[in-house]
Amino acid sequence: MSQLFSVHPDNPQPRLLKQAAAVLQRGGVIAVPTDSSYALACHLDDKAAADRLRRIRQVDDKHHLTLLCRDLSELASYAKVDNRQYRLLKLATPGPYTFILEASKEVPRRVSHPSRKTIGLRVPEHRALRELLEQHGAALLATTLILPGESHPLNDPETIRDRLQHEVDAVIDAGACALEPTTVLDLVPMGTGGEPEVVRQGQGSLAPLGL
Repeated sequence: MSQLFSVHPDNPQPRLLKQAAAVLQRGGVIAVPTDSSYALACHLDDKAAADRLRRIRQVDDKHHLTLLCRDLSELASYAKVDNRQYRLLKLATPGPYTFILEASKEVPRRVSHPSRKTIGLRVPEHRALRELLEQHGAALLATTLILPGESHPLNDPETIRDRLQHEVDAVIDAGACALEPTTVLDLVPMGTGGEPEVVRQGQGSLAPLGL
């Protein structure tokens, strides 16, 4: 039976998030709220946990996983970012955007895209998740919580716990999230003078980014 941490969405209790961070440190996979939908998250450097995360989603190594970062400086440590890319990232973070960038050496090869050597990164705006990242002290490996055979992410924590109680170690209940996933932007072409490519139009508006 997975643990349930019920936290206030605007003033999450540090004690509960510290306990959730301890689950991650022990190799756990947990369901976390984001500013788009719920996601599955685990410790970046834990191969067994990452493999479990992929099994729950039933995705292979060609599926882009995402690093949830505390801020733009942490994001930049996991990706190769030039000045043009950085200016666009600064406009969009924190927020419901996922950016595909060339992975730096800080990213384990087993979690980057096997042929492109890229990684998805985001700086979420959800208060409970941001404080969990602070408690954890590092980026988290994550994927949108869409179950096999379904087209929409789960967004109700009680439903998540009921359906995944034997597959995840904990659920952070901060209330229901939005059902719309992040906007995904591929910034790799910018590194060679090209323009960002919209991979998926989601919750994040393109207008503030001039796209």
